[in-house]
Amino acid sequence: MKRICVLIWIFNAALVCTASAQQPTGNCDNNWTEFHRTNMERWDPCETILNVNNVANLTLKWKFATGAGVDSDPAVANGVLYIGSNDHYLYALNAGTGAKLGSFLMKGGGVDGGPSVANGVVYFGAADHHVYAFRIKTGAKLWSYLAGGAVFSSPTVANGVVYAGSRTDGKVFGLNANTGALLWSFTTGGDVDSSPAVANGAVYVDSHDGNLYALNATTGNLLWSYPVGNKITSFSAAVTNGVVYIGGDSFVYALNATTGAVFWTFNNNVGGGFSSPAVANGVVYIGSDDWNIYALDANTGGKLWSFPTGASALPSSPAVANGVVYSGSNDTNLYALDAQTGAKLWSYNLGGGRLNSSPVVVNGVVYIGSTDWNVYAFGLK
Repeated sequence: MKRICVLIWIFNAALVCTASAQQPTGNCDNNWTEFHRTNMERWDPCETILNVNNVANLTLKWKFATGAGVDSDPAVANGVLYIGSNDHYLYALNAGTGAKLGSFLMKGGGVDGGPSVANGVVYFGAADHHVYAFRIKTGAKLWSYLAGGAVFSSPTVANGVVYAGSRTDGKVFGLNANTGALLWSFTTGGDVDSSPAVANGAVYVDSHDGNLYALNATTGNLLWSYPVGNKITSFSAAVTNGVVYIGGDSFVYALNATTGAVFWTFNNNVGGGFSSPAVANGVVYIGSDDWNIYALDANTGGKLWSFPTGASALPSSPAVANGVVYSGSNDTNLYALDAQTGAKLWSYNLGGGRLNSSPVVVNGVVYIGSTDWNVYAFGLK
């Protein structure tokens, strides 16, 4: 396969320092550095600016035009937003203004998955079958790893290891975060597009063969697997308090993280699949192909509320922050809902673009990409 990469990196450290200075101090890490966030829950417990009382005042803060649709999930670290596009670029944008700080052109294919940021390095997969690692300050390539197929999986970085999956060969693999050396790989029976969730020494990842796999994070050895029937999606599990939450065909599952035993299931009774879940304060939030966003009791699976959207597909996965649930829909709207009641607090129509990208919330700003070729940021007036 012919592969041509062109680096265009004009990273402006002064802009980054200005943006990061606005973040709260203390032990709270007000970043969203990868698809799951580092707690594997798609929940930002550090958000203090946006809440149920003011989120209705969200307005468009900025938008950045790319050259093709944006399916990638954004990552935000130290005042910089990183996001891929099907125009074959990975972009670094000033999170406060949307100004481009740098970009990386991958002529061999687009960047569908979300990037991951750790220790001054941005990691991402591409359709050219590679996982890449670039130093943020210089733009220099640290390493690249050739996988057995396109990498639409959003990498997860934990304990010095980069975890991701690939298409065609259906592998899940762990790479040394410093060198890119392959530490292990595990072969599933289908494409692996989902982002691995890493917790308590295990890696949890969904495959298009219809199974959720739990693998030893150090060796890649199989711990257990469970058939969730999720054969055609790229959705990921959330893990917290010893429980794995995953959406499958018609069902949401809560599984024992150690054994794979079923704690509970929830059936939407109409068929179709679910998005990746977000978990916060004892509640599982998840989108469904039956047009609804659901809130389920994390302990019992009981339905707390549902919110109807205007589309039968919700590939965008919810994000939760400070009592508000944010979710995109293929009805072209981004929604903000009351996490306790499901009441709509705010929505914004992106004018025709599907929202395959999943929102993130950092320091009073909501970020998302759209197939209308733009990246959006919403904040208070």
